[in-house]
Amino acid sequence: MWLRLGDGTSRRDDRYGLGVVVGCDVADLPFVRACRGLPSERVPVWFMRQAGRSLPEYRALRGEGSMLDTIARPDVATEITLQPVRRYGVDAAILYSDIVVPTHAIGFGVDIVPGVGPVVEHPFREARDLARLRPLDPEADTPYVLETVRNLVAELQVPLIAFAGAPFTMASYLVEGGPSRTHALTKSLMYGDPVLWAALLERLADLAIASITSQLDAGASAFQLFDSWAGALAPHDYERFVLPASRRVFAEVADHRADAPGIHFGVGTGELLELLAQAGADVVGVDWRVHLDDARARLGPGVAVQGNLDPAAVLAPPPVVAERVADVLDRNAGRPGHIFNLGHGVLPETDPEVLAQVVEQVHGYRPIP
Repeated sequence: MWLRLGDGTSRRDDRYGLGVVVGCDVADLPFVRACRGLPSERVPVWFMRQAGRSLPEYRALRGEGSMLDTIARPDVATEITLQPVRRYGVDAAILYSDIVVPTHAIGFGVDIVPGVGPVVEHPFREARDLARLRPLDPEADTPYVLETVRNLVAELQVPLIAFAGAPFTMASYLVEGGPSRTHALTKSLMYGDPVLWAALLERLADLAIASITSQLDAGASAFQLFDSWAGALAPHDYERFVLPASRRVFAEVADHRADAPGIHFGVGTGELLELLAQAGADVVGVDWRVHLDDARARLGPGVAVQGNLDPAAVLAPPPVVAERVADVLDRNAGRPGHIFNLGHGVLPETDPEVLAQVVEQVHGYRPIP
């Protein structure tokens, strides 16, 4: 880390291999500049799920037990967040946490089951279940998250990304009781009782806003709204039943911290890209099903893009990986406002050395004039 000395100068303490450069404006760093659609010295890169099961140092530290218990230990969550930044040299860190943390913290009865994902003991079924979604008080309910953020801001030399689950994706977990392939119960509620559905999404938007703004207040520099399951919806259903709540999240976070860019991400959202942007995001995450140049053409010049290498592509032989990385970069053609990422999270079986090579390739990329 960088230490401020008594004479006003600074020196680096390399015990951690990280650090904030004293006097550095985060707005000048490549990741934030790309979020704003501004040119930067290199294409910034980070990976969703860059901290976690693909890293041997994570597995050694994490051990057994609930992921939620690990998240609640700020010293461990801090170290886990830092691990991929040290290893890869990425341009942003993302907080080690989970989208269910707020609903877990308010006592809704959510847990993360290994090999399954979020599981709800008593799923949301009727209007009286709204009372179980009380407001989040971050200082009282998730103080460990805020402590982790403060720890990280003191150590990092790259921006920290806050995040929350989008109202639709959180509603899907709460209504289905866990991951679902069809989202049948969720859509049944959405179509059959739109008034209750709207009330549910408003409560979940409240949780997302409170969680994100608290992370930003603790020192995070940007945020990502994960709408992982939005791709299950037709555009007209997304626009009617989901867009208003997601738009409110981006609007209220922007009112709170206008300098913190927001990223909107979903999987299988090729038919929803323009609507994701209409929610108010500075950056739209693009998964691997849409070519990046096509996405940019559809979104227009005012929206930055993030993505979009297929997560499975990094399991291929190194020459193939390099070819696929180059294809993503070439499709962007050096235009500002591109953050390189996978089209979804890092797969557990990914070789960390391959991701390190991807970062090196992205940072060394120069478009052909």
